Amino acid sequence: MTNSHNPEPLTRDNAAVVFVDNQVGLMTGIRDYSIADLKHNIVGLAKAATALGLPIVTTTTSSQTLWGPAIPELLEALPDQTFIDRTTVNAWDDPRVEEAIRATGRSKLIFAGLSLEVCAAFPAMRAVREGFEAYVAVDASGTFNMTKRETALTRLAQAGVVVADGASLMIEILADNASNQAGDVYSALGMDWSILVGQVRESA
Repeated sequence: MTNSHNPEPLTRDNAAVVFVDNQVGLMTGIRDYSIADLKHNIVGLAKAATALGLPIVTTTTSSQTLWGPAIPELLEALPDQTFIDRTTVNAWDDPRVEEAIRATGRSKLIFAGLSLEVCAAFPAMRAVREGFEAYVAVDASGTFNMTKRETALTRLAQAGVVVADGASLMIEILADNASNQAGDVYSALGMDWSILVGQVRESA
Protein backbone atom coordinates (compact mmCIF):
# COMPACT_ATOMS: atom_id res chain seq x y z
CA MET A 1 0.00 0.00 0.00
CA THR A 2 1.45 3.37 -1.04
CA ASN A 3 1.63 6.12 1.56
CA SER A 4 0.58 9.38 -0.13
CA HIS A 5 3.13 11.24 1.96
CA ASN A 6 6.00 9.01 0.79
CA PRO A 7 5.38 8.71 -2.95
CA GLU A 8 7.64 7.24 -5.57
CA PRO A 9 10.65 9.46 -6.41
CA LEU A 10 10.44 12.44 -8.70
CA THR A 11 12.08 11.84 -12.08
CA ARG A 12 12.66 13.69 -15.32
CA ASP A 13 9.82 11.68 -16.84
CA ASN A 14 7.12 12.17 -14.22
CA ALA A 15 7.62 15.74 -12.92
CA ALA A 16 6.67 19.25 -14.04
CA VAL A 17 7.08 22.63 -12.35
CA VAL A 18 4.37 25.28 -12.03
CA PHE A 19 5.34 28.86 -11.15
CA VAL A 20 2.33 30.77 -9.86
CA ASP A 21 2.23 34.56 -9.54
CA ASN A 22 5.88 35.34 -8.89
CA GLN A 23 5.04 39.01 -9.46
CA VAL A 24 6.65 42.30 -8.56
CA GLY A 25 3.72 43.62 -6.53
CA LEU A 26 3.38 40.48 -4.44
CA MET A 27 7.13 40.29 -3.90
CA THR A 28 7.08 43.66 -2.11
CA GLY A 29 4.97 42.19 0.71
CA ILE A 30 7.12 39.14 1.44
CA ARG A 31 8.26 38.91 5.06
CA ASP A 32 9.35 35.30 5.70
CA TYR A 33 12.39 35.51 3.43
CA SER A 34 14.62 38.32 2.35
CA ILE A 35 13.73 39.44 -1.18
CA ALA A 36 17.23 38.54 -2.36
CA ASP A 37 17.03 35.01 -0.97
CA LEU A 38 13.55 34.41 -2.33
CA LYS A 39 14.47 35.61 -5.82
CA HIS A 40 17.59 33.44 -5.69
CA ASN A 41 15.46 30.39 -4.83
CA ILE A 42 12.82 31.06 -7.49
CA VAL A 43 15.36 31.65 -10.24
CA GLY A 44 17.46 28.70 -9.14
CA LEU A 45 14.43 26.42 -9.31
CA ALA A 46 13.59 27.71 -12.78
CA LYS A 47 17.11 27.26 -14.09
CA ALA A 48 17.51 23.80 -12.56
CA ALA A 49 14.16 22.66 -13.98
CA THR A 50 15.28 23.92 -17.38
CA ALA A 51 18.61 22.12 -17.11
CA LEU A 52 16.75 18.91 -16.30
CA GLY A 53 14.40 19.36 -19.25
CA LEU A 54 11.25 19.50 -17.12
CA PRO A 55 8.01 20.95 -18.50
CA ILE A 56 7.31 24.35 -16.94
CA VAL A 57 4.01 26.23 -16.62
CA THR A 58 4.01 29.89 -15.58
CA THR A 59 1.15 32.16 -14.55
CA THR A 60 0.42 35.66 -13.33
CA THR A 61 -2.79 37.07 -11.94
CA SER A 62 -4.27 40.47 -12.73
CA SER A 63 -0.88 41.73 -13.87
CA GLN A 64 -2.34 44.86 -15.46
CA THR A 65 -4.54 45.90 -12.53
CA LEU A 66 -3.17 44.55 -9.24
CA TRP A 67 0.13 42.75 -8.89
CA GLY A 68 2.23 43.83 -11.84
CA PRO A 69 4.41 41.70 -14.11
CA ALA A 70 6.42 38.63 -13.23
CA ILE A 71 9.69 39.48 -11.54
CA PRO A 72 12.36 40.40 -14.12
CA GLU A 73 14.75 37.74 -12.85
CA LEU A 74 12.26 34.96 -13.61
CA LEU A 75 11.48 36.42 -17.03
CA GLU A 76 15.19 36.43 -17.76
CA ALA A 77 15.62 32.85 -16.56
CA LEU A 78 12.70 31.66 -18.72
CA PRO A 79 12.96 33.87 -21.83
CA ASP A 80 10.84 31.60 -24.05
CA GLN A 81 8.10 31.01 -21.50
CA THR A 82 4.55 32.29 -21.97
CA PHE A 83 3.01 33.53 -18.72
CA ILE A 84 -0.73 32.87 -18.55
CA ASP A 85 -2.38 35.95 -17.03
CA ARG A 86 -5.69 35.30 -15.34
CA THR A 87 -8.13 36.71 -12.79
CA THR A 88 -9.05 33.59 -10.80
CA VAL A 89 -7.59 33.34 -7.29
CA ASN A 90 -6.85 29.64 -7.72
CA ALA A 91 -4.70 29.25 -10.83
CA TRP A 92 -6.22 25.82 -11.49
CA ASP A 93 -9.66 27.43 -11.92
CA ASP A 94 -8.51 29.08 -15.15
CA PRO A 95 -9.13 26.56 -17.96
CA ARG A 96 -5.97 27.64 -19.79
CA VAL A 97 -3.82 26.93 -16.76
CA GLU A 98 -5.44 23.56 -16.12
CA GLU A 99 -5.03 22.65 -19.78
CA ALA A 100 -1.36 23.65 -19.75
CA ILE A 101 -0.72 21.59 -16.62
CA ARG A 102 -2.48 18.53 -18.00
CA ALA A 103 -0.69 18.95 -21.32
CA THR A 104 2.64 18.32 -19.59
CA GLY A 105 1.56 14.71 -19.24
CA ARG A 106 3.25 14.53 -15.86
CA SER A 107 1.75 12.99 -12.73
CA LYS A 108 3.89 14.89 -10.21
CA LEU A 109 3.55 18.66 -10.02
CA ILE A 110 5.95 20.97 -8.19
CA PHE A 111 4.39 24.33 -7.30
CA ALA A 112 6.16 27.56 -6.39
CA GLY A 113 4.09 30.67 -5.86
CA LEU A 114 3.58 34.01 -4.17
CA SER A 115 1.96 33.68 -1.81
CA LEU A 116 2.58 30.28 -0.25
CA GLU A 117 -0.83 29.93 1.42
CA VAL A 118 -2.86 30.95 -1.64
CA CYS A 119 -1.02 30.98 -4.95
CA ALA A 120 1.04 27.85 -4.29
CA ALA A 121 -1.30 26.05 -1.89
CA PHE A 122 -4.65 26.35 -3.67
CA PRO A 123 -3.63 24.76 -6.99
CA ALA A 124 -1.45 22.19 -5.20
CA MET A 125 -4.40 21.05 -3.08
CA ARG A 126 -6.61 21.00 -6.16
CA ALA A 127 -4.00 18.91 -7.97
CA VAL A 128 -4.21 16.29 -5.21
CA ARG A 129 -8.00 16.23 -5.52
CA GLU A 130 -7.61 15.74 -9.27
CA GLY A 131 -5.42 12.67 -8.77
CA PHE A 132 -1.96 14.22 -9.17
CA GLU A 133 0.87 14.09 -6.66
CA ALA A 134 1.63 17.65 -5.59
CA TYR A 135 4.72 19.20 -4.10
CA VAL A 136 5.36 22.76 -2.93
CA ALA A 137 8.84 24.28 -3.03
CA VAL A 138 8.44 26.26 0.18
CA ASP A 139 11.61 28.30 -0.18
CA ALA A 140 10.43 29.53 -3.60
CA SER A 141 6.99 30.42 -2.20
CA GLY A 142 7.23 33.31 0.23
CA THR A 143 4.40 34.89 2.17
CA PHE A 144 3.46 37.94 4.19
CA ASN A 145 3.92 36.88 7.82
CA MET A 146 4.89 33.86 9.88
CA THR A 147 1.33 32.97 10.82
CA LYS A 148 0.47 32.56 7.15
CA ARG A 149 3.58 30.45 6.62
CA GLU A 150 2.92 28.15 9.59
CA THR A 151 -0.76 27.63 8.85
CA ALA A 152 -0.06 27.06 5.15
CA LEU A 153 2.44 24.32 5.92
CA THR A 154 -0.04 22.65 8.24
CA ARG A 155 -2.86 22.85 5.72
CA LEU A 156 -0.69 21.52 2.90
CA ALA A 157 0.37 18.55 5.00
CA GLN A 158 -3.25 17.87 5.94
CA ALA A 159 -4.17 17.91 2.25
CA GLY A 160 -1.50 15.39 1.29
CA VAL A 161 0.82 17.85 -0.45
CA VAL A 162 4.54 17.17 -0.04
CA VAL A 163 6.43 20.24 1.24
CA ALA A 164 10.15 20.56 0.59
CA ASP A 165 12.79 23.00 -0.52
CA GLY A 166 13.23 23.44 -4.25
CA ALA A 167 16.87 22.38 -4.33
CA SER A 168 16.10 19.01 -2.72
CA LEU A 169 13.37 18.36 -5.27
CA MET A 170 15.66 19.17 -8.19
CA ILE A 171 18.47 17.01 -6.80
CA GLU A 172 16.04 14.14 -6.34
CA ILE A 173 15.23 14.44 -10.04
CA LEU A 174 18.92 14.72 -10.97
CA ALA A 175 19.41 11.38 -9.18
CA ASP A 176 23.00 10.79 -10.34
CA ASN A 177 25.95 13.12 -9.90
CA ALA A 178 27.56 11.53 -12.94
CA SER A 179 24.76 12.99 -15.08
CA ASN A 180 25.79 15.44 -17.78
CA GLN A 181 23.39 17.95 -16.20
CA ALA A 182 24.81 17.74 -12.68
CA GLY A 183 27.07 20.77 -13.01
CA ASP A 184 24.31 22.88 -14.54
CA VAL A 185 21.82 21.88 -11.86
CA TYR A 186 24.15 22.60 -8.92
CA SER A 187 25.21 25.87 -10.54
CA ALA A 188 21.58 26.89 -11.13
CA LEU A 189 20.77 26.22 -7.48
CA GLY A 190 23.64 28.46 -6.40
CA MET A 191 25.49 25.70 -4.61
CA ASP A 192 28.89 27.29 -5.08
CA TRP A 193 30.44 24.92 -2.56
CA SER A 194 29.72 22.00 -4.89
CA ILE A 195 31.59 23.73 -7.69
CA LEU A 196 34.51 24.34 -5.34
CA VAL A 197 34.56 20.68 -4.36
CA GLY A 198 34.71 19.74 -8.03
CA GLN A 199 37.59 22.14 -8.58
CA VAL A 200 39.49 20.67 -5.64
CA ARG A 201 38.95 17.17 -6.99
CA GLU A 202 40.17 18.17 -10.45
CA SER A 203 43.31 19.78 -9.04
CA ALA A 204 44.17 16.79 -6.87
